[in-house]
Amino acid sequence: MTKTSALNVEQKPVQIPSGRVNLEGNLNMPETTQGVVIFAHGSGSSRHSPRNRYVAEVLNQAGLATLLFDLLTLDEEQEDRLTGHLRFNIDFLADRLVTATEWLAQNLDVPKMPVGYFGASTGAGAALVAAARRPQAVDAIVSRGGRPDMAGAVLPQVQAPTLLIVGGNDAPVIEMNKEALAQLEVEKKLEIVPGATHLFEEPGALENVAQLACDWFERCLAGK
Repeated sequence: MTKTSALNVEQKPVQIPSGRVNLEGNLNMPETTQGVVIFAHGSGSSRHSPRNRYVAEVLNQAGLATLLFDLLTLDEEQEDRLTGHLRFNIDFLADRLVTATEWLAQNLDVPKMPVGYFGASTGAGAALVAAARRPQAVDAIVSRGGRPDMAGAVLPQVQAPTLLIVGGNDAPVIEMNKEALAQLEVEKKLEIVPGATHLFEEPGALENVAQLACDWFERCLAGK
């Protein structure tokens, strides 16, 4: 366990039991926090994703705890590189996210607080499905370059306020997000970052994403 004095954030590696396997994760806890955001990464990514880690750092600076964890084990990742059968299995990924959410709620070392989901790419689809399955456990959702369309028929069942963030030059994903937005029946918003592509690699694009996410979570989780 370590602490970064500049941010005053406790960093703790964790293992989340899921059936016969353990999922590796990193739990970052500011001294004073108003909520925790669980990250669901996209296909081919992990808790080490530099983009998600950057967003998590911005959330930590704003006083939000974060949990970044691997939806797949190392063995599953290696198998998936060959077959690709898990990265698009939204129900399977949503199960893992629900497991992590329940683990967090039962962890005596973590204070009870509101929960948000931050999903990227296919992870956004998994986040929406998980939120629909556990509506009382999730208080806000943010999708970055996500595939909310992969949540399919459960979109109207989502009860958490949902922010969809898409790059302005990511035309196919913009259309997918517009269609998903129409199916959501909660507080919802679509933010298009001008000039950004799918991975938000352009100067200032990821910073824009992080600030939008931070504002959404701060507003939706505060006072819960």
